Amino acid sequence: MPADTPITQDVMTIPRKMPEGKINIVGLTRDGLREALIAHGTPEKQARMRTGQIWQWVYQWGVRDFSEMTNLAKAYRADLAEHFEIRIPEIVSKQVSSDGTRKYLARIAGGHEVEVVYIPEADRGTLCISSQVGCTLTCSFCHTGTQKLVRNLTAGEIVGQVMMARDDLGEWPEQGAPKDETRLLSNIVLMGMGEPLYNFENVRDAMKIAMDGEGISLSRRRITLSTSGVVPEIAKTAEEIGCLLAVSFHATTDEVRDKLVPINRKWNIEALLGALRDYPRLSNSERITFEYVMLKDVNDSDEDARRLVQLIKGIPAKINLIPFNEWPGAPYERSTPERIRRFADIIYKAGYASPIRTPRGEDIMAACGQLKSATERARKSRRQIADETGLPS
Repeated sequence: MPADTPITQDVMTIPRKMPEGKINIVGLTRDGLREALIAHGTPEKQARMRTGQIWQWVYQWGVRDFSEMTNLAKAYRADLAEHFEIRIPEIVSKQVSSDGTRKYLARIAGGHEVEVVYIPEADRGTLCISSQVGCTLTCSFCHTGTQKLVRNLTAGEIVGQVMMARDDLGEWPEQGAPKDETRLLSNIVLMGMGEPLYNFENVRDAMKIAMDGEGISLSRRRITLSTSGVVPEIAKTAEEIGCLLAVSFHATTDEVRDKLVPINRKWNIEALLGALRDYPRLSNSERITFEYVMLKDVNDSDEDARRLVQLIKGIPAKINLIPFNEWPGAPYERSTPERIRRFADIIYKAGYASPIRTPRGEDIMAACGQLKSATERARKSRRQIADETGLPS
């Protein structure tokens, strides 16, 4: 299968209901939950109300046991328990970095594993979640890209990562408690394992659940989806999700981007920028974040900085400069601090915000580009990756 071939949901996603099993409520949309309740005996006239009640218990209060849903009749609770379940990914292990970053290894259906990272900061707490087991893109600087794609995550497995982290942080409010806007988990970034736009429907449904005002209730401006450039899905993301958008850009010429981000061979820089120019207008987003990993002697010259400014001209944007986070066998080195500062200065003087990301969780391999399932860490050597990309080893 070519690296940039879309993976269809029906082929690569585990269904919500396994044969002879219970239906998992987590990940069902409101309409989907309502239809499932009706199909299992809830009177149609009551279904909308019951959907709202169950929704609040699951997503606002974090309840996993139907017997605790005390505003539902006891017999109805028993009937729900017979046909439905409330299941989220299981934490297999947790590592805590010296800087407070938490990396979870989470097990999902089929025994597969994904990594999830929580990054605490003074004014926010950001959860980096995964959308696929492995990745289909093989970006040469990314550790996740060396792991073959296993399958898409379901909507329940995606939003379930948020619920799992809230469990670990002890952040579910008590039922009836006043709403508290101070959150340990205040932001979501779809920057973990996988390409979110190759799993669009499940990502969309999961984020709609996360944004629902009667549940987890995160603003769309608190959610950032990162894509490597699946051009046909970008407008749909604006229209159907409306969250903030980040783009793994990383190069200023097609020649270099073809090697760093192979999807560029299908949708090149010109095609990608064309799709991005409409995104802020379509989604009412403030600006697009261009992610740019700083690779020594590959994409970090003054000429690259100047080309980048010219390429994004006219797009409301900021450029996130990411010092390369090394991993075993990586074929690249991090640009020097001096070179990164010089690059940032050129961009800043051209009128764009150019923050240099502080690496977080490096000591537990939780930094950007370092995620990879612990059970599937068969690593490629520097020579293997160099041979595939055509870049120096």
